[in-house]
Amino acid sequence: MSPASAQTAARATAAPAAARTVLVMGDSLAAGYGLAASQGWVALTADRIAKTRPGWRVVNASISGETTAGGVARIDGEIKRNKPEVVVIELGANDGLRGLPLSQTRTNLDRMIRSAKGSGAKVLLIGMRMPPNMGRDYTQGFADNYTTLAKQHAVALLPFLLEPIATDRNAFQADNLHPVASVQPKLRDHVWPKLEPLIR
Repeated sequence: MSPASAQTAARATAAPAAARTVLVMGDSLAAGYGLAASQGWVALTADRIAKTRPGWRVVNASISGETTAGGVARIDGEIKRNKPEVVVIELGANDGLRGLPLSQTRTNLDRMIRSAKGSGAKVLLIGMRMPPNMGRDYTQGFADNYTTLAKQHAVALLPFLLEPIATDRNAFQADNLHPVASVQPKLRDHVWPKLEPLIR
């Protein structure tokens, strides 16, 4: 999905301007790559929030291909524009797949968390895992980035977004990276227990 269509979809499910906002800063996994605008787990979460949490809305500012560096560059503008009560950060996968230095990814995520908390927003950090071919040290260090930052900043953590479907090849599109539409409800339900307490 293009950034423009993702933002259009977010606006389409948004409540009135006075609503309290959940801002999602993610990559293709949150932008719903290869899916219709209504099918991704973020859109499904927005639907659930609209039905169960009156006065809340979801703004999906995710961009396919986004790195943590891109997130750092955009987050202050998104926070200023949307004034979120909750910021969901789902970034890092593209850093890992490119083999970028772990310290760089950690620094960028740290800056995003600080920006969100500095605005008064609560934070949900959603982690990823790297495939074994990246090497044991890298894959372990990549996972550790999320747990370390969550503890350091005392923010909510979902260690691995794709945990419910990771071992099911049929859950993924032909690229073996992006989940198909039929499993998006599983991802929504996986994220919900960590997100729901932040919007009570």
